[in-house]
Amino acid sequence: MKKSWKDYIFVSIQFFLFGLYIFEFLPIYEFPAVLRYLGLVVALAGISIMLSALLQLGKNFTPYPTPTIDAELVCLGMYKFSRHPIYSGIILFIFGYGFWHNSISKLIIAVILLILFYVKTKYEEQQLLLKFRDYEAYQKKVNRFFPLFFLQNFGKN
Repeated sequence: MKKSWKDYIFVSIQFFLFGLYIFEFLPIYEFPAVLRYLGLVVALAGISIMLSALLQLGKNFTPYPTPTIDAELVCLGMYKFSRHPIYSGIILFIFGYGFWHNSISKLIIAVILLILFYVKTKYEEQQLLLKFRDYEAYQKKVNRFFPLFFLQNFGKN
């Protein structure tokens, strides 16, 4: 499928926010130790989910929302639990790392990235519906970002 200007805008904003995430632009806030260590566990889980999903996606991976011409629909592995497990892993990592580093600025960027990923996946799923006739059934079975234990309806369709 041919990429549109939206593909480039989404990816540009995403990488700009990743770059901004590196910097501290607000004072550090001292979170309780239990919250910091929980953040570290969540961040490590996020990395694991993201890397597993990348490996499972294989040649189908593209940073752009529009699938490649030869893309195949992947519904196994991490994709049985989340339609977008790479984004799920990134979300867990950026929030967890923000807590681990006592960083309000990282948490603010994490919220902005979460919103961006939601909007980006809305567009991406329009493209996937055009490419794969089985995608609608997959959407009905699997949540957008997190399995059912995370906010029953957040990210559903």
